Amino acid sequence: MKLDDSIGFIINRTGRRISQLLGHRFAPYEVTTEQWSVLARLGEEDGISQKDLAFRVSKDQTNVTRILDQLERKGLIVRKPNPEDRRSYLPFVTEEGRRLYEKLVPIEEEVVAAVTAGISPLETEALIRLLARIADNAAEKLNV
Repeated sequence: MKLDDSIGFIINRTGRRISQLLGHRFAPYEVTTEQWSVLARLGEEDGISQKDLAFRVSKDQTNVTRILDQLERKGLIVRKPNPEDRRSYLPFVTEEGRRLYEKLVPIEEEVVAAVTAGISPLETEALIRLLARIADNAAEKLNV
């Protein structure tokens, strides 16, 4: 099989290109796509543990800690003591982070609309289901 026919290669290349486009659009706001994924997840589910956050953004805990450090330095999140475990902290989006999140959501939506131009809503839904199934199959093989 040629590399260009490999579904893994195609998915990876597509993801990189979308990330590059999104990164270009986020550059004026000084937010990377990695930071966006963490900020967006917290925008949806504030105050979850760093372990849960890492799982929900599909990144390892060390990377999530580094990203949270960056977001905290920018004033976009704050960490508060976990009332259930005094050894850990829970990240929360600040007001400034919430305002930035609200500005970036439409930009992400525009990028998604641009890269799915010419693809019907039914095809997009099918693609999302298929990609989720592929990700689930891979996770199952990894015992994640």
